Amino acid sequence: MPIWSLTTLELPLRFTWKISRNASTAKTNLLVQVRDEAGGPGGYGEAAPNVRYGETPAGLQVEFEALLQAGLNRVSSEAALHEFLAGQPVAHALRFALESAVVHWEAARAGQPVWQWLGVPAPAAAVPTAFTLPIMEPGAVAGFLQEHDMARFALLKIKVNQEMGYELLREVTRVLPGRPLIIDGNEAWTDPDALLRFVEQAAPLLGLRVRLLEQPLPAAEAAAYRYLHSRTPWPLFADESVTDAADFADIARQFHGVNMKLMKAGGYRNGLRILRETQAHGLQTMMGCMVETSLGIWSALQLSGLAEICDLDGLLIIRDEPFGLVREQAGQLHAQAALPATL
Repeated sequence: MPIWSLTTLELPLRFTWKISRNASTAKTNLLVQVRDEAGGPGGYGEAAPNVRYGETPAGLQVEFEALLQAGLNRVSSEAALHEFLAGQPVAHALRFALESAVVHWEAARAGQPVWQWLGVPAPAAAVPTAFTLPIMEPGAVAGFLQEHDMARFALLKIKVNQEMGYELLREVTRVLPGRPLIIDGNEAWTDPDALLRFVEQAAPLLGLRVRLLEQPLPAAEAAAYRYLHSRTPWPLFADESVTDAADFADIARQFHGVNMKLMKAGGYRNGLRILRETQAHGLQTMMGCMVETSLGIWSALQLSGLAEICDLDGLLIIRDEPFGLVREQAGQLHAQAALPATL
């Protein structure tokens, strides 16, 4: 009989993680484990609650206890888990932790790499990742870039808001001119014309090289995104706009690419569906993350062969990353071939 358990991971951060909607100096994630009561290796999954969708550590713990009461400890396979969860209200981050734990467990018992169990291409031995500059006072940018040696990353991500977006871009391009940038607005703008004025102001910056502009307006502003689609010189990528119920034909009229996050997708299988729908509609593919330990990032790397861009720096934001399953060198991520029997 399987035994499921949930523990908390208290994760102090290396710096203040500020985006347009909130700021934090620590995160609380959750570790799900499934194992056989008779012994043997277990399966592990991570949940990183997303405040954008009302997820909290306490809320996920309540949901997990309800799942135990409903019979989670009788679930011993991926197929059984999907059937069990079909009638249960579960936050996406917790759903991913549950599914990834059982997938890792089943793959280990079958003697297969996780990517093979999932039926996807093998991840590269070294996967380039972007690294993110959070919102800060523009005068602090140069010191932050130097302190964290951000020049070693071939692609940088810049969190922006309406108030300081231009100044942040100006400082980054002054220090690292010509470096490709992901500009992430986290739904900070509400008026598409105001966004275009920001783009027009920033575009002439000497050394500015924009790879893409990620979710600058709220997801509900579909008409505004359709308006922007042919007007912005920078490719628009969806993040919050892509949910379980996303109409990809319409997403293709709004965006040029999609950032798929497994925590938001709620599982490997739904994440794969989103990536394949993205490709089928001629959109560019990107994989992102929340602030996650190397367990969550290791999990994301299993699907990285399907992504054109990887923004998987969540483990690098954590001050004392607990598991050491992924290491970063020269801006590239190197994952262990398999998870250990115990964490």
